[in-house]
Amino acid sequence: MRIGLYPGTFDPLTLGHLDIIRRACTMVDRLVIGVAINADKGPLFTLQERVAMVESNCEAIARETGVEIITHPFENLLIQCAEDVNATVIIRGLRAVSDFEYEFQMVGMNRAMNDEIETLFLMADAEYQSIASKLVKEIKRLNGDISSFVPPEVAIALEQKLGK
Repeated sequence: MRIGLYPGTFDPLTLGHLDIIRRACTMVDRLVIGVAINADKGPLFTLQERVAMVESNCEAIARETGVEIITHPFENLLIQCAEDVNATVIIRGLRAVSDFEYEFQMVGMNRAMNDEIETLFLMADAEYQSIASKLVKEIKRLNGDISSFVPPEVAIALEQKLGK
């Protein structure tokens, strides 16, 4: 069984994340969405809210693709999380060249710890390359329209948290 791990904070889940998830499903039999527990990042949404967003928005993708999609909260090293879920590949989404520099360093460190787990980079679809969770939250804080960046239920959740 090919198991992939797609890690992130998902604070909040965006259409860009869902694009990567959908495309990753063409390459694996099981996709584990690793929801990072990272208090240092000061997430807007609780872990339970972020997991619920991922689960509810991935149900249809799992049905469409026939790929098992599960969520797995984690707060250890990414490579340890990959080992915990028996992943053979870590999937990372890239939006821009600046993302690649950081990710390139991470791959080197991860391979030094376990060279049997590969990292696969997927470029975000051009439609989603500008979307970043941080920017989505800022747009909503300033009462902007985020409907083209996040699923409807996430837009509602952001409205409840940040709406004016």
